[in-house]
Amino acid sequence: MDERTLRTLEFAKIKEMLAERCATSLGREVVESLMPATDFLEVQHRQAETSEARRLYLAGHAIPLGGLHDLRPHVGRAVRGGTLEPADLLDVADTAASSRRLKRFLEEQEGVPILNALSRMLGTFSRLEAEIRQAIDEHGEVRDDASPALHDIRRAMRTLQNRMKDRLDAFVRGPAAKYLQDPIVTIRDNRFVVPVKIEYRAQVPGIVHDQSGSGSTLFIEPLAVVEMNNELKELALKEREEVQRILTRLSSLVADESDSLLDTLQAVAQIDFASAKGKLSLDLDCIEPELAREPLLEIRKGRHPLLQGKAVPIDVHIGITFDTLVITGPNTGGKTVALKTMGLFVLMAQAGLHLPAGYGTRVGIFQQVFVDVGDEQSIEQSLSTFSGHMTNIIRILNALEGPALVLMDELGAGTDPTEGAALAMSILEHLHARGAKTVATTHYSELKTYAYTRSRVENASVEFDVETLQPTYRLLIGVPGSSNAFEISRRLGLSPHIVDRARSFLTRDQERVEDLIQGIHATRAELEKERAEANRLRAEAQRMREEYERRYGDARQKAAETVEKARAQAQQILATARREAEAVIAELKQALREQREAERMRTIQSARERLSRARQSVEPTEEERRAQRRGEAPRGLKPGDAVRIVSLDTRGYVLTEPDAQGNLLVQAGIIKMTVSVQDLERAEEEQPDARARGAAGMRTRGKGLAAAKAQEMSTEVDLRGLMVDEALEKVDKFLDDAVLAGLPQVRIIHGKGTGALRKAVTEMLRTDRRVVSHRLGGIGEGGDGVTVAKLQE
Repeated sequence: MDERTLRTLEFAKIKEMLAERCATSLGREVVESLMPATDFLEVQHRQAETSEARRLYLAGHAIPLGGLHDLRPHVGRAVRGGTLEPADLLDVADTAASSRRLKRFLEEQEGVPILNALSRMLGTFSRLEAEIRQAIDEHGEVRDDASPALHDIRRAMRTLQNRMKDRLDAFVRGPAAKYLQDPIVTIRDNRFVVPVKIEYRAQVPGIVHDQSGSGSTLFIEPLAVVEMNNELKELALKEREEVQRILTRLSSLVADESDSLLDTLQAVAQIDFASAKGKLSLDLDCIEPELAREPLLEIRKGRHPLLQGKAVPIDVHIGITFDTLVITGPNTGGKTVALKTMGLFVLMAQAGLHLPAGYGTRVGIFQQVFVDVGDEQSIEQSLSTFSGHMTNIIRILNALEGPALVLMDELGAGTDPTEGAALAMSILEHLHARGAKTVATTHYSELKTYAYTRSRVENASVEFDVETLQPTYRLLIGVPGSSNAFEISRRLGLSPHIVDRARSFLTRDQERVEDLIQGIHATRAELEKERAEANRLRAEAQRMREEYERRYGDARQKAAETVEKARAQAQQILATARREAEAVIAELKQALREQREAERMRTIQSARERLSRARQSVEPTEEERRAQRRGEAPRGLKPGDAVRIVSLDTRGYVLTEPDAQGNLLVQAGIIKMTVSVQDLERAEEEQPDARARGAAGMRTRGKGLAAAKAQEMSTEVDLRGLMVDEALEKVDKFLDDAVLAGLPQVRIIHGKGTGALRKAVTEMLRTDRRVVSHRLGGIGEGGDGVTVAKLQE
């Protein structure tokens, strides 16, 4: 990547933010060497690594990176045969323990294959760690029990020191106490001495080791402890030799593990780097961008990561429907920020960093990113600014090779406006031909026209609220910007006479272009309001539909419960009737056995009356019969069959055959509804001759309407002089009438002009289902000023 681009887009500040989130110096070194990659698979791997770390932190699993040290100097010294200090060996032990914890943590995580692979590079140094811990304490001192020899030496030294202390304590409390400056025992040159007044030097025999700063005190080693001090000195030398032997042995163990230790440090650096990327993604509320192999950029609700406070998000894209974007609009409106956001997003994405943007943001792979942003002046204002910009642009054009993103601020500025605009158009045309994706900001009106008349070149603008005289920092694709100089000056208090006079200096074409741009902005604002209202109404309709479906479901459930309840009641009534019938039969048999004719007749009469009453009780009511009918679904229903919707007591006609769930579409009056076959019963058909007469009448009326329409219908429509929106609306209505009239072909007159209207009409016809094909007019048909469309028959 171009070094000047990295510096201009402040990529180093992004790296600083990453470095602040690293836990080790090893991770910070990886950040320092970070550069955007240009290989698709490498970028994909980097992004996945960041996402894995983010997921861990999002789930509340902090990656344990404490206690890790940069052991490379220690390992290098050990490999060269040097001896490590106790503090160095303690760093090795701490790092071994931290590596073991980190390895276990990452191995336990699921859904993070890249971090799992890095964990396998982490070594386990149990023996080395145990050896160091056994020999060196937490304060970095060699333990007494580091070896048996050291234990014996230090025990002898403590014993001897205690004996010397006792003897010296007796000395300073004895007769010689009057010769001492203070009754204490101190140490000079690692030997025990007492402070003697200088005038009593002769009264205290011994070896002088030091003198006080005032010269009034001599520090003398009494002759009584000289031999003991000598012996202590010898023990100290033995101790030092034994400690050196222990440290040398431990250093050789470090040298033996040098390769594994260095691999571990490399893995720790990468894991720390991944952890920092994950933290930064969470802190900036980022998302993983979608990657594309082709060079393109689509930002949705993107925020510049270095802007303080609440930044206004931008939506911008390039490389999809156009390759060159010309951004216009007032100063301080956010044009430069938009450029820097686009460039920085590409660098961050290819470096493996997530982007502070909305979902749906896509980034392709660019081999090169070039930027010409900022004032390049040195001494002479106008000439130096133009020269600085042109020098940088020439450098960019010479270095341009593969798929590149080129960002240029105030293209062509700093020189004569006419020449600058012409030069800017030529540069854009050259970059477009070279296949670069180019974004340029400008104030030149000529570039707005250039974007309208070139294929895959698009206008954009930064929005400005004329009412508040404040920029909104929103980027509008497809709409050129307006300087609003006249309106801003008028609202700031400039005399209307001066403003009107200034407007008169504009050419007629300039004034029409400015009015056109303002009209487009006003129309866009109105459309956005209408779209917001449409979204609100759509949400309200969705809510009402959900409410209807909920209530309909409740009603169906309640109806099913009613049917089930009626069925249970019917079964209970039938059981009761069966029991009563059995009782009657028993009485009849009893009467026959007694052979009493009269009584038998009375019994039979009584039984008949009771049976009659039982029959009436079990006979279902009209509602029960209806509920029973609803449980028996009619079979063989097909489109056109007359049915009655039982739950609604409404007549209708079947429109579709039942689906797998037993639901079908029924037309009831003007309403179409989906009904279960369980809720239907067949209805009597209308007289076929009446329905035939109605259908024949409708067909006759339809043919009459089409014939009348064809007689009065013109085969062409003239759009000249209309705005694009008005023209497209007129074409839409014209095509409806032409299809209704049965016209096979129509002519659409749009004129030649700038070609904008022709382009809009062609785009509309290309996607219109009523149109079979379309072409420009031929000789005698109007040429390029007319489009001929063939319609569906």
